[in-house]
Amino acid sequence: MPTFSFELYPPRTEAAEGALYLSLAHLVAAGPEFISVTYGADGSSREPSLAVLAKILDGTDVRPMAHLTCVGSSYAQASQLIREFLDAGITSFLALRGDPPAGAAEGDDFLGDLGSAGELVQLIHRVQSERAPFAFEDVPGFPGAKRLTSGEKVTIAVAAFPNGHPRSRSVDQDLDTLLAKEAAGANLAITQLFFQADDYLGFVDRARSAGVTMRILPGIMPVLSPNRLRRILELSGENIPVELERDLADAGSSAEQAAVGVRHATALGHDLLAGGAPGIHLYTFNKHEPVLAVLRGIGLLGEPQPISPEETSPEETSPERVSA
Repeated sequence: MPTFSFELYPPRTEAAEGALYLSLAHLVAAGPEFISVTYGADGSSREPSLAVLAKILDGTDVRPMAHLTCVGSSYAQASQLIREFLDAGITSFLALRGDPPAGAAEGDDFLGDLGSAGELVQLIHRVQSERAPFAFEDVPGFPGAKRLTSGEKVTIAVAAFPNGHPRSRSVDQDLDTLLAKEAAGANLAITQLFFQADDYLGFVDRARSAGVTMRILPGIMPVLSPNRLRRILELSGENIPVELERDLADAGSSAEQAAVGVRHATALGHDLLAGGAPGIHLYTFNKHEPVLAVLRGIGLLGEPQPISPEETSPEETSPERVSA
């Protein structure tokens, strides 16, 4: 059975916090594989991110996934943060290089001691092994082979780019980078947004040919307005999805625009699963209704169960990640 998972971002206001936790209850009730929580550039959302992760960890049965970035961190600072997460019981991470902080640009010295997501992956494994050393034993009949007998393994996801990273020179460079992340210890990849199933399916074929073996989850988002589509295209560098852009522009109201976005994401999800995708990772914009409608539309979710009276959550702009 294909899996599904969600991404949230930490709230910026008290009103947004209340709306987020209402949506979180609905998302948890759906039974996702995990819920990831974004982390602002240079640790700008550290405390709110930790609060949401703690809420998921302590108040639900769903596995929380913490985003981590390299931006502005020394080895000591990054190690301390990783240990803090691990000590709290969080053992799933999304390791990202991170975007330049406000006022900085590519070429500036903003990364700190960690120069790539691969280095961050290695550091997570190193910190975990120092806290809870792994023990191994010989595998009978296979000289030199070892198997894990104790020590909790961590899940470390990394970003993948079906249509190329905005700052990449070529698709081959992207594949080499993804392969290097897996060699560093990553065991899951989640894609950035795309708009055609063939973008993902062709990328997975190329990744497998290049030697990537880890699971690659397609990341999709119901695009609920023309403004949101424009912002996504600015951040990701994706080509304009002409049909979706036209349908959103032709919709007569915000409700009709939302319906267009849900229909597009549902059709995309159908095509991805039919093509062999192992699951769907949904960028929620902290709203549960659109992503749950998509899951119902593609047959991964039954009818919604009542949790609490519906409230309207305010529109915010999420810092979509585009860095490897």
